[in-house]
Amino acid sequence: MSTRGVAVALAVAVAVVALALAAPASAQNCAGSYDAQGGSNFGGCPPASAVPLYKRLGGREGIKLVVDDFVAFLVADPRVNTRFKDMKGPEVEKLKTNAADQVCEATGGPCSYLGRDMKTAHRGLKITEAEWTATVENLVKALDKNRVGAAEKNELLGALAPMKPDIVGQ
Repeated sequence: MSTRGVAVALAVAVAVVALALAAPASAQNCAGSYDAQGGSNFGGCPPASAVPLYKRLGGREGIKLVVDDFVAFLVADPRVNTRFKDMKGPEVEKLKTNAADQVCEATGGPCSYLGRDMKTAHRGLKITEAEWTATVENLVKALDKNRVGAAEKNELLGALAPMKPDIVGQ
């Protein structure tokens, strides 16, 4: 796959991951469930909204688990897998690392995403609305597999949804 193809595949995956990645709620020693209002079932624990999303996603490890599943689902999905079919092992690992870095950074974690901005990365790819939808569905599937809470999914999606115009139709 060409460098541009890898960049495109990476950008698509990163954008989708960014839209819906999360892991089970946990904060310091406050691991447990949060109610619909963000209150913890553990006395003395802060409400979910007071704990950085990065920590509620399980930190770097939680994000990595979801990204790994997400990429596997993308590669297996005939609706989008042509964008990834020529990627070799090292390219797939770079995709996963960059996607995890972007989600980590976007959720308040200690990571830095060093890839290209979404508009530049997707220029000329003509990502369709159907491809976008399929990618988001795969991300949700990965989140569900990893038992990510609804509040974390929604918070992450809300924070990253503004990327869509820089990806679809470019």
